Amino acid sequence: MKRPWGGYARFGAAGKAGAALRRLIDLVWPPLSPLSGRPVSEPGLLDPADWTQIQFLAPPWCASCGVPFAYPSAPEMICPACHARAPAYDRARSAFVYDASSRALALGLKHAGRTDGLSAYGRWMARAGADVLPGADALIPVPLHARRLRQRRFNQSLLLAQAVSRASGVPVDAHVLMRVRATPTQGGLSADGRKRNVAGAFAVRDGRAGAIEGKRLVIIDDVHTTGATLEACARPLKRAGAASVCVLTLARVVKPVNLIK
Repeated sequence: MKRPWGGYARFGAAGKAGAALRRLIDLVWPPLSPLSGRPVSEPGLLDPADWTQIQFLAPPWCASCGVPFAYPSAPEMICPACHARAPAYDRARSAFVYDASSRALALGLKHAGRTDGLSAYGRWMARAGADVLPGADALIPVPLHARRLRQRRFNQSLLLAQAVSRASGVPVDAHVLMRVRATPTQGGLSADGRKRNVAGAFAVRDGRAGAIEGKRLVIIDDVHTTGATLEACARPLKRAGAASVCVLTLARVVKPVNLIK
């Protein structure tokens, strides 16, 4: 089982001793770009050539789900899918497009425990969430089932929430939402299959409904694919009385026809 990359941990030692320790660590675990694996000067940095491989998201996008538009649009324009069926959440935003070029960032965190890019991810997500984070009361990471957490030993959504919190100042509350049943992986399922897979899989913890009533919450996850998991998390929060529930993810899957040209 792979553990988080210990060589990329941040050390708090100050002065010459700390600097010497960091230099020694860099000799043993040289800083590498989390995207290309090429050497960089500090942990978490991207190689200059890597920037061209990432399609960062920015307006114009759907005011509701955040899917990018390929044409100029009014700030409050809604995409056809959201017109047909409004999502359970209020707004969703993502830092970059999840595709063949960028997926190493999300998969490296989720499956290899590669945490050296978290500081950058937090800043990117905070920038993408500039219209959902101000005034928010708490960041709610998508929880793992206890069985999956024991297997993986960390929750990538919680790590991202903590990184966004450091970048934005919005506190994390990882004890509001719980996964009440284990679900098979969403990979390979259709959109309808994903909805059925996570239906009723999340609930507000006993005794916590009062703490979120009237609050503005932001769900944090790694990848927005169809939105099934995010909506399954938003529904119990809304039922418990949250004033608003928005979504912020590191990446999202975007159909090529929607991509900004």
